[in-house]
Amino acid sequence: MEKRRIRIGIIGCGFTADRYIPSIRLYPELELAGAIDKNPERASKWCDYYAVKRYPTLESMLADDSIEIAVNLTSSSSHYEVNRKCLEAGKHVYTEKPISPKFSEAEELVELANKKGLYLSSAPCSLLGETAQTLWRALSKNEIGPVRVVYADLDDGPFHLMEPQTWRSPSGAPFDYQEEVKVGITVEHAAYYLAWLTAFFGPAKIITAFSSCLWPERRVNQDETLNLTTPDFSVACITMESGVVVRLTCSIVAPHNHVMKIVGDRGVLSVNECWNYNAPVYLDRYSIFKFKAETYPISRVLPFLPKLRDSGPRVYPPVRKATLWKRQQRFRHDFARGIVELERAITERRPSRLPVDFCLHVNELLEAIQNATSVPYTVRTTFKTLRPLDDAELEDLIPRKW
Repeated sequence: MEKRRIRIGIIGCGFTADRYIPSIRLYPELELAGAIDKNPERASKWCDYYAVKRYPTLESMLADDSIEIAVNLTSSSSHYEVNRKCLEAGKHVYTEKPISPKFSEAEELVELANKKGLYLSSAPCSLLGETAQTLWRALSKNEIGPVRVVYADLDDGPFHLMEPQTWRSPSGAPFDYQEEVKVGITVEHAAYYLAWLTAFFGPAKIITAFSSCLWPERRVNQDETLNLTTPDFSVACITMESGVVVRLTCSIVAPHNHVMKIVGDRGVLSVNECWNYNAPVYLDRYSIFKFKAETYPISRVLPFLPKLRDSGPRVYPPVRKATLWKRQQRFRHDFARGIVELERAITERRPSRLPVDFCLHVNELLEAIQNATSVPYTVRTTFKTLRPLDDAELEDLIPRKW
């Protein structure tokens, strides 16, 4: 049966919008009606580059009754205002993370969406990716026994030394690094692992966090210095309602590190990159020989020695096979998967697999970690239990050309 086409409108024609276009074109059921940006010159350049209709104003786009989903790709500080206008206009909304940098505003938007009977969902959609689904399947099969603790790192710095002022998207849009540091690394990036962990282990209950601006003056080039006040480092210990404890670290201070280790009674599941949907998942089961080998420094200098007797970490069978090139890329992200999942939910009249209560919960955690205090934070929100996709659902969701 031919799938129904749904018309979407993009709001924000910056660096992020360029990343969405290749993914949107993987899904024939998504029809891009047009785009709008508050900067008319930027909007014209982007729409001409991709041969997309340009709406003169946000109001004109929202007045187009043929558009069912508004896709908000504006800067984080604009999310509340834009999402509110879209919902008030009767549009379903898929927004870049977070729903709003202020949790109280995110609550208001969720209440508005529920009142009007509209869908509201938020990035990141990597929970629907092959790496997260492979991890979830391994956990569902109890491959490492009961999980006790998770160590997760999202270090991405020092990015100001990587010449971010020179970064350009294919259409020529500059990377808005000033907005990135203004909003904060925790709000911008922590959701990548928080979404996975809350889906795997259920809602968070208590957060004990620390955050700080460790490097307030960052020279980008001879003419520009970033004066930071927003935390560029955070670390949180999160107690989940299931009893699992998570240690999550985010920074733009330490070198790149996206390793996550899930520690159970019988071994460890790990992944080295959350930004690649096809990154390998490793399963490392415990053994007496492994414990003994790890106590000797030479095993770290010559890591092949323990493997002479013990096989070490093995790649866990992925939910969908991928080439070596795809598995080893640092960044391979299907940005449109959350949009198409929202489209399927609307069409099938079912809850989204990235439901609004789940997105709001992650939004609350982001704010609590970034605005850490000396007092443990009691999480207010919760969400209904999620489940991993089965083989048929994966086959239906993942585009064939991906």
